[in-house]
Amino acid sequence: MTAMTPSRNGHLPINGLSLYYEVYGELVRSKTSPLLLMPGDGMATDSTTSWVSAFAGTRAVIVFDQQGNGRTPDTSRKRSYQQFADDAAALLRALNVERADVMGFSQGVALQLALRHPTLVSKLVSLSTTYRKDGWYPSLLKAIEDQSGASLTDDHNISDEQMRSISAKTMVIVGDADSVKPEHALAMFKLRGGGDEEAAASGTLQKVPAARLVILPATSHVGIWGESAVLVPMVCAFLDDVRPVTPDLF
Repeated sequence: MTAMTPSRNGHLPINGLSLYYEVYGELVRSKTSPLLLMPGDGMATDSTTSWVSAFAGTRAVIVFDQQGNGRTPDTSRKRSYQQFADDAAALLRALNVERADVMGFSQGVALQLALRHPTLVSKLVSLSTTYRKDGWYPSLLKAIEDQSGASLTDDHNISDEQMRSISAKTMVIVGDADSVKPEHALAMFKLRGGGDEEAAASGTLQKVPAARLVILPATSHVGIWGESAVLVPMVCAFLDDVRPVTPDLF
């Protein structure tokens, strides 16, 4: 896939960082909310090429390198999902973005952004993410601790009440072989208003769902990042409030 050229890029002074960012498309002229796309820990903007290319045809896309990743130098500042969320909020404000759709992979930064800066987040896409540490399989947590001795997940413990309080409509996406427990993804979906008893009774959707849940088959935590071709159309339908069409069967 040919790499796209950003319409804007560079470094901005954000919360003590020289934070590197890229913008694809026009933030002011876009008819839809821009999408802030955040990859996982240790990943940089270069890893988002396929996603940016798929999204940029219909909306402006913003990506950035978190502290110590890619072209954003590390500092002695404490690293946490909460701090990264504050960095994302400061970046949006520096770019004069009043509201954005937000999609975050693996880390809980997008969830923290929706909690800490609700006026900035229009819609939220949680890709292979947990809202509590116990949402991960223990084997993953042990592997992280064996490699680094510490984990960013240590201070990531969002309560059920906080999850219900998020104002942004939410889409939850995981793989069935993910590092995220499937029951945790389902719990997140329900806390965000998922489940429609009227649709269950009638067999059809009468309104745009409050939340959406996607579980991809035979898909791991790393593998799901390679599924942009499958997921982007579903994500765009969610961001654009498209209601699935009911076929005429009877």
